Amino acid sequence: MEFLQYPLALIVTLGVLITFHEFGHFIVARWSGVRVVRFSIGFGKPLISRVDRYGTEFVLAAIPLGGYVRMLGEQEPGEVVPAVAPRASDIAHEQLSVWWRMAIAAAGPIANFLLAILVYWLLFVVGSVNYSPVLGAMPEDAPLARAGLSANLQIVGIDGKATSSWQQVNTALAGRLGDSGEIDFETRILGSETTRSWAVPIASWHQGAADPDLFGSLGIVPRVPAVVAEIVADGPADREGNLRQWDLITEVDGAPIDDWFDWVTAVQQAPEQTLQVTVIRDGRTLDLPVTPGRRALEDGAEIGFVGIAAMSNEVSFGVLEALPRSLSETWDKTALTLGFLKKMLVGDVSVKNLSSPIMIAKVAGDSARASWQLYLGLLALLSISLGVLNLLPIPILDGGHLVYCAAEVITGRPVSERIQIIGAQVGLVMVTSMVLLAVYNDIMRLI
Repeated sequence: MEFLQYPLALIVTLGVLITFHEFGHFIVARWSGVRVVRFSIGFGKPLISRVDRYGTEFVLAAIPLGGYVRMLGEQEPGEVVPAVAPRASDIAHEQLSVWWRMAIAAAGPIANFLLAILVYWLLFVVGSVNYSPVLGAMPEDAPLARAGLSANLQIVGIDGKATSSWQQVNTALAGRLGDSGEIDFETRILGSETTRSWAVPIASWHQGAADPDLFGSLGIVPRVPAVVAEIVADGPADREGNLRQWDLITEVDGAPIDDWFDWVTAVQQAPEQTLQVTVIRDGRTLDLPVTPGRRALEDGAEIGFVGIAAMSNEVSFGVLEALPRSLSETWDKTALTLGFLKKMLVGDVSVKNLSSPIMIAKVAGDSARASWQLYLGLLALLSISLGVLNLLPIPILDGGHLVYCAAEVITGRPVSERIQIIGAQVGLVMVTSMVLLAVYNDIMRLI
């Protein structure tokens, strides 16, 4: 059953992305007055088929790796058009003005961007809790260590972009793949408001590398330190008064505490038992007695708790406030995707990083298993990627159709059928080669 989660996650993910994409084409085609002959999700043999009163056949096909919207005048040889009473607005695709044809071609990618905006809006409204990016101990020869950074510094910005979570750190670093120069880290000491900038030099950073380790190559060790970021009012720690905000917990009863999760485990195992807790406060090491309270769980089990909070931040916004943030998030991810494509073209980023549905299935399955928020975030990113890829000026893609339409606007006449046929053949070879390369990359990763 666990194995089935991956193909199921792939089918659901591609189904949502393709449906939104094709619905964008479909709705604008309907507005233009053109007769839509078929709306298909998937290729191959139809599994489910229904014809509406406008003569459009809605199809769910057997191969869920794409879809299409077929308009009157675009049918394959021998393809039958569903019979319906003719309407005055029923026209063929080639009869539309060039502007309507451009709008139909662009509507699919635009629908994918709108889906991403919707998903990010939902995530911002629902909210999430993120652990603050705090550096753990790093090797002495790591680039960050050589630049002067050390453990327990909080990363608050990279290259001028604020970073309040590890995901934002990863996104900021991903934008520097293949670059030379310096990555500017802005940090602060835990509990301090003063920040400091550090320049970490890079040279052709991960240029040509497959699956680059962004964190490891710099010496970044993600950590959730056992720091008293907040003391809960009227909790055991507040009533006892021994722990203070920004204390760094290093030991409990002589056992080392490496991170927040070690601390939680030690506390939960000792309800109403006095623990000897070693902390670092203002550069001094102190041994403090701490007695956890007792809390009953729903299953009847009892655990200890102290009433302090880790270094985390809750991101949640109102319905209206979330909209500009979702627009900004979609814009930033679009720019990041375009930057990757540009760097692949010039060789700064390896084409080995291309992924096929094989890897999409794995990542989608793993993220869905972890949390629905993580899965929706992946869905939004994939939707942006699909929108960007379809806008590439490659014949057979939406971007290729837009190029043909732009040429028609400039020259005043449609691109010849012969050029379109040649372009379709070239485009098919390019897209097929890209897909085969991506499949090969994923197979090599798995073996």
